[in-house]
Amino acid sequence: MAQKRSIFEEVGTAQKPKDAPKGGLIEKGGSGARRGIRIWLAILFVLVMVMIAVGGLTRLTDSGLSITEWKPVTGALPPMGEAAWSEEFEKYQQIPEYQLQNEGMSLSEFKQIYWWEWGHRQLGRVIGLVWALGYAGFALARRVPAGWHRRLLLIGALGGLQGAIGWWMVSSGLEGTRLDVASYRLATHLGLAFVILGYIAWFMFLLGRSDAALMQARRAGDAKLFGMSTGLMHFAFLQILLGALVAGIDAGRGFTDWPLMGGQFFPPDPFALSPVWRNFFEDAGLVQFIHRMSGYLLFAFGVVIWLKGRKSANRASAMAFNVMGAFLFLQMVLGIVTVLNGAPLVLGLGHQIGAVALWVAILRARFLSRYPTTQSVREGL
Repeated sequence: MAQKRSIFEEVGTAQKPKDAPKGGLIEKGGSGARRGIRIWLAILFVLVMVMIAVGGLTRLTDSGLSITEWKPVTGALPPMGEAAWSEEFEKYQQIPEYQLQNEGMSLSEFKQIYWWEWGHRQLGRVIGLVWALGYAGFALARRVPAGWHRRLLLIGALGGLQGAIGWWMVSSGLEGTRLDVASYRLATHLGLAFVILGYIAWFMFLLGRSDAALMQARRAGDAKLFGMSTGLMHFAFLQILLGALVAGIDAGRGFTDWPLMGGQFFPPDPFALSPVWRNFFEDAGLVQFIHRMSGYLLFAFGVVIWLKGRKSANRASAMAFNVMGAFLFLQMVLGIVTVLNGAPLVLGLGHQIGAVALWVAILRARFLSRYPTTQSVREGL
């Protein structure tokens, strides 16, 4: 029989049953597993960004073929002693890059390019370890939010695939008459790096707010702006791949005038190679021409989206599109300056880092067009 309660008893003073459901730490705003996983993803984000930069330096310094074997475990240790260094150098001397381009290189010069590639691979191992330890820790502690296991495992799977693609890329330059890796394999490798970076950024954006807040925000999203920014994201990704093709054959150093190429609009002899399809990957003039034309179209499309996005009633969304527009303009200018100076190492690396900044800015603007932040009526005026 239920116990009688006084009509003067405060409702708030009633004792809660022992088996009453407790609020999960995951749903507490900014705390618990969501916050911890977001911090972990932020660390991975920074590491992947550094990895892209180191990869660019490895390419620009022609260091990528200095290690001729793929040893995921034992390769973590560099050569120990002069005998080991001599053995690694002898392996390098058997590949086309040494025989056709670097013949006569000293052991000390070899060590310089070796350390770049070793550092690049070592950073990949660090990223894999940080992901594995982080995911295992959250999973064993049962602190992974509902529905997030697949997302976090996806990042790890893509990271493992990236390692395999990296070796697939390197192996293309170890035989035949190639002086560098195949440009389309380099584009695949770089493209997947940007995909991984994009997923990490998007997941960080999602974890910044609770599921309930995201559902509420989605009702106020701008579907048309989201669709346009999605198109811009895909277009930017295509431009990144084209940029990798340019870097893969050093096409950025072939024509250093702008807006013309070799004094004319269309580069000379763009289809000299046979079969014809090879020209789209290996002809420096045609590859750079396509990259330039695509860049102009991307810039024009981006300006249209910026003009629409900057008028958003949501201040945070409008600011995100303003930031995107600024990075788009800077990347365009940096690309022109890089070409005019023959793509030196500093400018080439800066152009690649600029692509990362623009990529994340587009993703941020896209996210806020779908999940705008809440603001007061007065802020919207």
